[in-house]
Amino acid sequence: MLATGGEGPMVDTPTRRAVLGAGVFAAGSLLTIDASVAEVSLAPTPACHDGEAPTLRQTEGPYFKPSSPERIELIEAGMAGQPIELAGFVLTRACKPIAGALLDFWQADDQGRYDNSGFRLRGHQFSDAEGRYRLRSIVPGAYVGRTRHIHVKVQPRGGRVLTTQLYFPGEALNRTDGLFRRELLMQTAKNEGWLAGRFDFVVA
Repeated sequence: MLATGGEGPMVDTPTRRAVLGAGVFAAGSLLTIDASVAEVSLAPTPACHDGEAPTLRQTEGPYFKPSSPERIELIEAGMAGQPIELAGFVLTRACKPIAGALLDFWQADDQGRYDNSGFRLRGHQFSDAEGRYRLRSIVPGAYVGRTRHIHVKVQPRGGRVLTTQLYFPGEALNRTDGLFRRELLMQTAKNEGWLAGRFDFVVA
């Protein structure tokens, strides 16, 4: 389902989907993000309710490449950009964690450029036994017509693929990007040069 614009002014604040629960791993388990970023770090299970709406689907765009390397660390030596650690859960509509779900991420660099010849800033991983995932990357740059965003495909074992995009709160270009959706805003918090991000995926 391709999201389009035309719904009037958008309030650029994270929705309930992005703030389910109180944290992606127990205190102290984020590698470099201080445990004081409590609103973004995860409790053992998120606080949600049976019948949650699935995460919105969006276009994959022209820059997806299959067969990305399996890794949670997309930052490479000498890479420019603000580091971000994004984490969350993969859940069913009944709010049950999904273990072993595939998450395939790709994004632009801090100048808004995609690596189309290799796999820079591309990688896949699998949710753990409690449905959690974690990604370490950089904040992507904006480019013509697009605000900052991270692409992702999420697929439970044997299930349907969810293709969507995640957005950053507080970006001026959110208001002019026709694909932007408030429901896909991450919750973020700054911590000594790092950005901690939180988003939970709900798959049908």
